[in-house]
Amino acid sequence: MEGISTLLTKTKTNMAEHVSRLERDLATIRTGRASAGLLENIRVDYYGTQTPIKQMAVINVLDAKTLEIQPWDISSINDIDKALQKADLGASPVNDGKVIRITLPSMTEDRRKQLAKNISKMSEDFKVAVRNERRDVLEKLKKAQKAAEITEDDLKRYETDVQKATDANIAKIEQVIKNKEAEIMKI
Repeated sequence: MEGISTLLTKTKTNMAEHVSRLERDLATIRTGRASAGLLENIRVDYYGTQTPIKQMAVINVLDAKTLEIQPWDISSINDIDKALQKADLGASPVNDGKVIRITLPSMTEDRRKQLAKNISKMSEDFKVAVRNERRDVLEKLKKAQKAAEITEDDLKRYETDVQKATDANIAKIEQVIKNKEAEIMKI
């Protein structure tokens, strides 16, 4: 029985990780406000190594539309500038030799709708991942029941437990998406 409880715990943890990954991915999507999360996935070629900007500089949000990147190593400022140019954030970085400022333009209504649509598609991928976790654990539980490791009553109880976890994580995904869409559509 110990193996089954470990299996169930691992499955619930994996489901929760899918929700967390969705939240991290959504943080990198631009809304109407400037956020350090916009630079999360941007990497800089720093002495031959692809390094995340957040490991090379302090990122400040000056106001709702402006980000400021202040590198710890001033000699890397041009490399950071190049990486930001390549990232196509929809705004041009301004490099003054000590800091880089990015002023984000207001988003158009069409761009907001497109982002909301993309986020909906993204949520489906994460829901599928959670359902795949459910399917995998249910297959293992059914094998355990056929091998007489658990009873049929135990199987039903575990299936109910897994379904509750699945429903809870899908509901979290839907709530996260709803919040992000509201944030994007807010002007």
